[in-house]
Amino acid sequence: MSSEIRTIGDDDLHDWSVAVLAGFLMGPTVTEEDVAFRRGNYDPERTLGAFDGGRCVATLRSFTQELTVVGGARVTADAVSTVTVSPTHRRRGLLTRMMANDLRAAKDRGDAVSTLIAAEYPIYGRYGFGPATHTAGWLIDTARTGLDPRHAVPEGGGRIDFATGEEVRGFGPALHDRFRARKPGAVSRGERWWLRNTGAIRLSHDPKLDLHHAVYRSPSGEIEGLASYTYDSTWTAGRPDATAQVQRLIGTSPAAERALWQFLCSIDWVQRVDTGRRAPDDLLPHFLGDPRAAAIQEIADYLWLRPLDVPRLLEARTYPVAGSLVLQVEDRAGLAGGRFLLEAGPEGASCTPTTRSAGLTLDVGELGALYLGDATATRLAALGRIGEERPGALTTADTLLHTARRPWCPDMF
Repeated sequence: MSSEIRTIGDDDLHDWSVAVLAGFLMGPTVTEEDVAFRRGNYDPERTLGAFDGGRCVATLRSFTQELTVVGGARVTADAVSTVTVSPTHRRRGLLTRMMANDLRAAKDRGDAVSTLIAAEYPIYGRYGFGPATHTAGWLIDTARTGLDPRHAVPEGGGRIDFATGEEVRGFGPALHDRFRARKPGAVSRGERWWLRNTGAIRLSHDPKLDLHHAVYRSPSGEIEGLASYTYDSTWTAGRPDATAQVQRLIGTSPAAERALWQFLCSIDWVQRVDTGRRAPDDLLPHFLGDPRAAAIQEIADYLWLRPLDVPRLLEARTYPVAGSLVLQVEDRAGLAGGRFLLEAGPEGASCTPTTRSAGLTLDVGELGALYLGDATATRLAALGRIGEERPGALTTADTLLHTARRPWCPDMF
C-alpha cells in the first residue's frame, strides 16, 4: 500500500519528531520540551510527513531563508531541512514525492532558489541541486605555530574579551548581519538559532556543549569578531593535553579573524585547536608563523543550491566585467528550465528568455554549482557536465561567474 504524503498538524509533532530521530540514527525518546520546540519552530504548511498505517516514516520541512549572493545582495531561499526516510521505507519514492511538493510550493511562492546541506552526495542532484560551497577543516598543533603566547594581545589596540551566552544573543545578530553582507554563501539566522546555539534551549538529543565565547573588539571598541568553542579536559602522562574545538568563528575583518585565532592558539594547556568547518581558502594557516602547523583534516561539499528562478538569480549578483552569455538550462522537473540571455557588467545585469543560439548547455544543478562563484564552467565541462555550444563560451562564463574568494556557508540548518 502506498504511503500518504501530507502536511503535519500539531497532533503529529511527536510522531514526526520520532521519525526524524530514527532517520538520523538517534535514540527514539522525544520529550515534551522537544515537541514544544518543534511547535514554535515549524510552519505546518511547509512540514511534510509520509505516513504508513498511521506511523510517520519520512520527514521534510522547509523555511524562509536569506542567502547572500556575490556582491552582497540577499535573495529569498526555500531552505530544506530535516529530511529523513526511515530504514523500513527506503527506495519507495517518498523523498521524491516530498521534494516535488516542496519545490513546487517554493516556486509558486516566488522563492528564487532552494538550499540544503546534503548529508549524502548522490541524492540531491536528482532534484536539481548542485554543490555551491565547500568547507575545509584544520587541526592546529599550537606548539608549531611559531606564535609567542606572550604576544597574544591583538596588534593595533584591539582586544579580546569573554562574553556570556546572554551577551552573545544581544550583539550576535547584528555582528552576523555585518559578516554575511560580505560573504557569498552565508545565510540568515533566526531568533531560535541564537537561543539553541548559545545554550538557552537544549533538546534532549543535543550534545552537551559547555560553550566559551570570545569577542574581538576593534581599537574603537566595536565588536568585529566572535569565536565560540569548547575544550576537552584530556591529560596525558600527568600533563595537560587539551584540544579546543571551535564551534563557530566569524569576523568582519582579517584583523578580527587573526586576533581570534591567535588567542585560541595561545590558551594555556591547549595543545591543539580543531577549527571546525571553514572556507577552503580561509586565511587561517597564513595567520600562523608556520602554516604547516594547521594540518588539513577535511575538505567537503556543503551548501547545495537549486535554482527556481534563473533570471532573478542571475540579475541579483554582481559581475566583474561586461559580457553576455546564452544559457540553455535543462530542468527535468519543469521548474526553472529555458534558454536565457545574460547581459552583465559592473553596473548591473539583465537576464531574459531568448531564442538566440545557446553558448552553454547545462543542467539546473550545474547552474547551482556555478552561481556563487565556487565551481568553474571549464572544469565542469571537462567532467562532461556542461556542453560548450559556441567556442569561447566557457571562458566567458568563468570570467563572469567565478570569484576571487570562495563562497562559504558557516551554518548547518
